[in-house]
Amino acid sequence: MEKLFWKDPYMTEVKAKITEQKVDVIRLDKTIVFPFSGGQQSDSGTVNGIEIIEARKEGKEISYRIQEGHGLREGDEVVVKIDWKKRYRLMKLHFAAELVLELIYQNYNRPEKIGANITEEKARVDFFWKGNISEIFSELMEKINSLVSEDLEIISDFSDEKNETRYWEIKGFARVPCGGTHLKRTGEIGTIKLKRSNLGKDKERIEIYFCET
Repeated sequence: MEKLFWKDPYMTEVKAKITEQKVDVIRLDKTIVFPFSGGQQSDSGTVNGIEIIEARKEGKEISYRIQEGHGLREGDEVVVKIDWKKRYRLMKLHFAAELVLELIYQNYNRPEKIGANITEEKARVDFFWKGNISEIFSELMEKINSLVSEDLEIISDFSDEKNETRYWEIKGFARVPCGGTHLKRTGEIGTIKLKRSNLGKDKERIEIYFCET
């Protein structure tokens, strides 16, 4: 399966062929629909106008569960589309979370990350952390806003293509393993805000939201 969401994460439509079909589950020869992975929510999309109910990663393969009674068969040529508004929000919140995590690693003694999740509404990153993590928010936002305002290039590529291991990189800042869908430039993130949540003793959460206009 050719994973076009890595080659061009801004692609919103593609023609593909069904390589396998079992009742309401299909596989394709190529895809732009990113499945749940690494805490990032799946894309929403359609195959020939039929809603994708679930996108599931199985090793290097991806299976899509679609509505029953779809009438599609192995060998069919189909048009695959994604919900671009959702994808783009996921990409922006994902990379905002990546910046939060990397800045904390670089500047605050690399605390242990204990969880992360990205949806189209918000992103979160959880840490083992002694004290109130919001005490660093002012300094953290200053660093984030500087990276965003500089509109730096984000490189995304394979470190090991055979094993589908990928990374993102901002020259002079960081190179980080990650298999998500990434923006081209930091300026696309826009304005965000941070919110603190205490998860219990020495467990702190940073939630990341858009500043909606």
